[in-house]
Amino acid sequence: QVQLVESGGGLVQPGGSLRLSCAASGSISSINVMGWYRQAPGKQRELVATMTSGGGTNYADSVKGRFTISRDNGKNTVYLQMNSLKPEDTAIYLCNLRRVLTNTHYWGQGTQVTVSS
Repeated sequence: QVQLVESGGGLVQPGGSLRLSCAASGSISSINVMGWYRQAPGKQRELVATMTSGGGTNYADSVKGRFTISRDNGKNTVYLQMNSLKPEDTAIYLCNLRRVLTNTHYWGQGTQVTVSS
């Protein structure tokens, strides 16, 4: 099993910044993809950004140029630096780890990000 614990959410004004962190523990395969998804009220869950254990990244078009994903493989931790935040970024942000070889997904409990003046 894999456990994911997120931190760093909160309330921020439009144009502000937040940094999310997600620490993974348990039976973590060395070949994996870690990333962030988000779900706003009444909307489907959507991909925000992912990063492979080899460093490859993927971003949603809506966050390109504003958000940056990074990871520390030694600490099994993934980060999401969010800049120039907009009200439409308001959502619960969920950390995800996918074991590539088995295509098994694990989810964190989520952290709320609210962008409002």
